[in-house]
Amino acid sequence: MKRTSKPQPAIFYDVNGTHRADTCEPLRNAKARGDLYHAAFAHGTYPGQRMPVKMLPELCVACVWDAKEDQNWGLPKHRNEGIELGYLTRGTLDFTVDDQHYELKAGDFTVTRPWQPHTVGNPNVAASRMHWLILDVGVRRPNDPWQWPDWINFSEHDLAGLTKLLSFNEQPVWRGNKQIEKCFEKIAHHVSSDSPEDVQTRLMLYINELFLEAYEMLKTKQIKLDVKLGSTQRSVEMFLSGLSEHLDYPWTLESMAEHCNLGRSRFAHYCKRITNMTAADYLAHCRVEKSKELLANAPDASVTDIAFSCGFESSQYFATVFKKKTGISPTQYRKVETEQQQKSA
Repeated sequence: MKRTSKPQPAIFYDVNGTHRADTCEPLRNAKARGDLYHAAFAHGTYPGQRMPVKMLPELCVACVWDAKEDQNWGLPKHRNEGIELGYLTRGTLDFTVDDQHYELKAGDFTVTRPWQPHTVGNPNVAASRMHWLILDVGVRRPNDPWQWPDWINFSEHDLAGLTKLLSFNEQPVWRGNKQIEKCFEKIAHHVSSDSPEDVQTRLMLYINELFLEAYEMLKTKQIKLDVKLGSTQRSVEMFLSGLSEHLDYPWTLESMAEHCNLGRSRFAHYCKRITNMTAADYLAHCRVEKSKELLANAPDASVTDIAFSCGFESSQYFATVFKKKTGISPTQYRKVETEQQQKSA
């Protein structure tokens, strides 16, 4: 039995040129239920009032939500294609970036790099007023050069400085200031009450002002810049960290290398350096680890179903690889795990 073919998944970009990022579906559903106030100007799949296609196309979304009560939803781990700036003006909010957890307080300012994985809520969103804005700077891999919209009116010197501070900065949460908060509130005022075309000039002005205030604030901090965040190795690290979410795709060395825009030997070099395994061994390791989780926690799934969901071509090949890695068969592993769970119950 062969698995049906499927398009290559987007870990931080789509090889077909159509980037896929978060759609904020839980937020969209919460607004539809009337659980909170939400207003936004948006492009693409983000929730909010649609901007005309040619209006500020690099602005993915400018948004505010106001939740008067604790919510029963959160935004699970996701990635966005642009640089994301956020500001919490009221309440508290759990925020996780690269598996590092933060408890945001009113006045906290957040900076999330393009495609940097992050989570909002733990697991649910608390009562809060949160602003955020995502600007697409053309990054499809961590080592891509940033391409700012021509309506960001910075001098060449200041734009280079801003790019450096945002792209090589590993700290996602800062104490904000009144100037940054005012910028977000001015944007929120217009997305809440106007049509996009009527306020395009003001929106451009306020977004420029926001990035300028962020730049001025960050310049005063002792920021430890990590140039590796924009390196080829970082691209491979991000790809490998997202691989476990897409194990059912029939990866080959060629397709993994292509996803990182590298040749086979270059990708293999970085994979070995990062994991101390060959690409094939690391892929098999991820698939076996995922299958162990499913064997232990998905009793209704057959071994064959688990094999296919983890990317193995057949249950026989799955059993061979699994036994080689663990010393026992998948069926034996499930039996041992079930017995241990029953004893501890």
